[in-house]
Amino acid sequence: MAEETKAVEATAAENTATSNTIDLPAIYGVKAGMTRIFDEQGNHVPVTVIKLIPNVVTQVKTTAKDGYEAYQIGFNEKRETLVKKPVQGHLKKANVELNATSFAEVQAASIDEANLGKVVGLGEFTESSFVDVTGTSKGKGFQGTMKRYNFAGGPATHGSHFHRSPGSIGNRATPGKVWKNKKMPGQMGNKKKTIQNIEVVEINADKGYMLLKGSVPGSKNGFVRIAKAIKK
Repeated sequence: MAEETKAVEATAAENTATSNTIDLPAIYGVKAGMTRIFDEQGNHVPVTVIKLIPNVVTQVKTTAKDGYEAYQIGFNEKRETLVKKPVQGHLKKANVELNATSFAEVQAASIDEANLGKVVGLGEFTESSFVDVTGTSKGKGFQGTMKRYNFAGGPATHGSHFHRSPGSIGNRATPGKVWKNKKMPGQMGNKKKTIQNIEVVEINADKGYMLLKGSVPGSKNGFVRIAKAIKK
């Protein structure tokens, strides 16, 4: 009887945990860094370690109220004293205990207001599947065309005065201007980048990490958006 009671309690706990979670096509995590692993054939595989953090539905956008349908999810938990008062009120209205300070919207196939306050699960992601990862690339400041766009540059010797300059950028009298989007020196990096079709090598929900094959945009400890691959 005792064993049956424990089994029933465990099943009830699993059902409660399942009912309190929702699977969405995108989650947010933290880029912890890179390492390497070895597969079953002994091949060396470089991977990026993604730290899994709590994602909670903090608002349900509906067509009647907002003009479109989406879930607003909150993440990046901080101490309560660091959460602004309007944000605290927003979380309290949604019955969310997580002190989230960052928010994003995720579209889903179906929207249900009953999912407000639920934790986003990992049911949409499996090992050997493919994802699109979005993050803010590392900022490298103001750079020239050789570093920014891999220009070849000019001769390095024989008295040449053309070394790292971009060269001619105009079109003479016609059209008499410089075209937009010309490759010029400027700010490099610190932009939103998405890398598509990255393979999921391993998911360990108990220890709170995910391994993605190869590199992903962003710096260490930066937030990344992991979504189901749209081209797979």
